[in-house]
Amino acid sequence: MTTLKSKLHEDLNAAIKERDELRSSTLRLTLAAITKEEVAGKEKRELSDDEVLKVITKEAKKRREAADAFAQGGRPESAEREKAEGELLATYLPKQLSDEELEGIVAQAVSEAKAGGAEGPRAMGAVMKIVNPKVAGLAEGGRVAAVVKKHLAG
Repeated sequence: MTTLKSKLHEDLNAAIKERDELRSSTLRLTLAAITKEEVAGKEKRELSDDEVLKVITKEAKKRREAADAFAQGGRPESAEREKAEGELLATYLPKQLSDEELEGIVAQAVSEAKAGGAEGPRAMGAVMKIVNPKVAGLAEGGRVAAVVKKHLAG
């Protein structure tokens, strides 16, 4: 069975052979982040695919934030580069939930939380507890929280 990490290595080797600078540098940085995570604890260990996904998600988020910062700072070519790297990393992640799918999951969680007696500000935590396991890796935390707030304000 191929691990996600070995897939990244294979893709990196292919990118180097094809002289695809964007892919090879993005994958190199991502693999470095994975290795850093593997040696971070008391002893070196192999990350699970889920943990590797978390690293890729974090890296993709960094690229999106950097792209926004560059765009606002009037550096469109740097913004484009970061955006391209982010999109490349996104291909390794599970497909993100659409707004409609996320709205549906949140709406259901809100009614579950209310049925459980959670009202007002306390409801936010209760709803997030129900929603988070269902959307883990499929929607970014900030996006989820915004939809939950909107539903609770509703």
